[in-house]
Amino acid sequence: MDLLLLAPIGAIIALAFAGYLAYSVLKQSEGTEQMKKIAAAVREGANAYLKRQYTGVAIFFAVMVVILSILAFLGYLNPFVPFAFLTGGFFSGLSGYFGMKIATSANARTANAAKNSLNSGLRVAFSSGAVMGFVVVGLGLLDLSVWFYFLKWIFRNLDEAQQIQNITSAMLTFGMGASSMALFARVGGGIFTKAADVGADLVGKVEAGIPEDDPRNPAVIADNVGDNVGDVAGMGADLYESYVGSIVSTSALAVAAGLGFSGVTIPMTMAAIGVLASIIGTFFVRSGEQAEQKVLLAALRNGTYVSGGLIAIISYFLVTAVLGTAHIGVYYAILSGLLAGILIGFFTEYYTSDTYKPTQKLSGTSLTGPATVIIGGISLGMFSTAIPVVIVGIAVLASYYLAGGAQSFSMGLYGVGISAVGMLSTLGITLATDAYGPVADNAGGIAEMSHLGPEVRRRTDALDSLGNTTAATGKGFAIGSAALTALALIAAYKEEVELIVKKENLQFAFDLTIINPPVLIGLFIGGMLPFVFASLTMEAVGRAAQMIVVEVRRQFREIKGLMEGTAQADYATCVDICTRAAQKEMLAPALLAVIAPIVVGLILGVNGVAGMLAGATVTGFVLAIMMANSGGAWDNAKKYIEAGNHGGKGSDSHKAAVVGDTVGDPFKDTSGPAINILIKLLSMVSIVFAAFVLHNSLLK
Repeated sequence: MDLLLLAPIGAIIALAFAGYLAYSVLKQSEGTEQMKKIAAAVREGANAYLKRQYTGVAIFFAVMVVILSILAFLGYLNPFVPFAFLTGGFFSGLSGYFGMKIATSANARTANAAKNSLNSGLRVAFSSGAVMGFVVVGLGLLDLSVWFYFLKWIFRNLDEAQQIQNITSAMLTFGMGASSMALFARVGGGIFTKAADVGADLVGKVEAGIPEDDPRNPAVIADNVGDNVGDVAGMGADLYESYVGSIVSTSALAVAAGLGFSGVTIPMTMAAIGVLASIIGTFFVRSGEQAEQKVLLAALRNGTYVSGGLIAIISYFLVTAVLGTAHIGVYYAILSGLLAGILIGFFTEYYTSDTYKPTQKLSGTSLTGPATVIIGGISLGMFSTAIPVVIVGIAVLASYYLAGGAQSFSMGLYGVGISAVGMLSTLGITLATDAYGPVADNAGGIAEMSHLGPEVRRRTDALDSLGNTTAATGKGFAIGSAALTALALIAAYKEEVELIVKKENLQFAFDLTIINPPVLIGLFIGGMLPFVFASLTMEAVGRAAQMIVVEVRRQFREIKGLMEGTAQADYATCVDICTRAAQKEMLAPALLAVIAPIVVGLILGVNGVAGMLAGATVTGFVLAIMMANSGGAWDNAKKYIEAGNHGGKGSDSHKAAVVGDTVGDPFKDTSGPAINILIKLLSMVSIVFAAFVLHNSLLK
């Protein structure tokens, strides 16, 4: 049997299982009329935002297709590239859209299920997150499979090595489409959600002293909408792009490694195996009625560990069947990536969950005011980068040498790529635990606004607090996988340039020594880009949040009876402000990611681009981890105080922690997670424009 057929079969199974889960969630009751009304408002706002965002993004894609078509006409690109770019963006956006649709339908159902038991609420929220996870892997595998078999038929008359080179060269481009869509979704959604969240917190909790998710707060619906467009649609598009990027870049490295179609079979089939393992893992997610974080985290971990264990076992038989025992090192490279993903998730949880000392210690700094909370959170985030960097370093070193890097440089690079595939092989269930978070958060808000009983609120608070931790863990996983994927893409960039040079008989040779001026300048530019990108996105959140603060203050001042609860807040205006701000503010960061590699290439040549990619990957990975962990720790430090520690809700320490959480919002939900897309998009754009840069750069 052709094992590559498992990829389209896996895609169909993933999408069918996602459909089954969606059906099981939608069968649940949304609860009271008030709960249905609130859920409908959130759904309406999220749909309106995505419609406007996708309309704007469509213009960008139309312009890019024209540019890519011109380059293809001039002979710089494969003629299939513009179409591959379009499908990559389309499926990336579609995965986010489906995930958001089910998330906005599951929030009230989760709150209603929590009336029965904690486990019922967990199952509904987790099932809706799993829809996102399996839609992402299903559509990713479907896109990969259709293009692979179509291009294999087109290039059927070429020898095997040339076939793979032409197939992967075109397929790498849909990674650029997926990356572009992911960046718009992540940045736009992140600006929306954090503008609403910051505005709601600053005026509602700090100034007015009303609870979180209080229906009197005009920004509360916008905040709930933002959770879905940022952390569901944005995260889905982000990890879709990592998923397909790791598979395609590893397939592209198979030719130089001398593995032929066998080297392509491994990553594609690994993805299909991951689908089945993740499906089995979902049935192990169960909890009792204890609302303790350790118990709930263990329930989610059970599913992830079962999936990882199954992949570890099955991939051994896959590698030995396809490559033979002579290449058993490829199996160990897969294990190194799988283990690295689990370890990064665990240590992210350690630094951000209030179950452990770092966040508990951070909560204690609130006793002396907001300044010490902010200093402590930044310090924690900086220190937390050490272990993930060591883990990724060991994974890269291990996968390189275990795959045979000592004997063959190309085999070593293939090993690094396959370790990224190993890390992302459990994506179906890993993304489920992450996308679960916004649903639980919205459920808590609906329980508060619908005045459900204290027992229900206790359960939704427990699920919400768990969601904060799983969201932080998911971001750590996404950033770690981005680092490995970016390294594989840099290797694929080198292979692509050398392929173009050989095909067109150009006079060029890489000189990637660090003292080569273009490489050194490229390193500095690449190292700077994540900081400029983070600055642009942070400033965007700040400007948008200011508008929300002004609007919420206006409504509190002008709408008579609002604070007494006898008048209705104008939620729609806040949603509209966030939508318009997000659309406007996301353009500059997105254009930076697309334009930078082309400009650097035209001035410094491909050596300079290689330096830029290396610099951006190193600083981007570290900065993203630092920002995500600082933000996650600030958020859970606030939750720890709200649970009754250090004075509890309404105390001075709580107000100080709210300020820390507010600063952390754009850290963890806008800038931090978007940086991992930046480092991958830079690589994708560099690969697509490699031929153009080779022919037109000032420094050859």
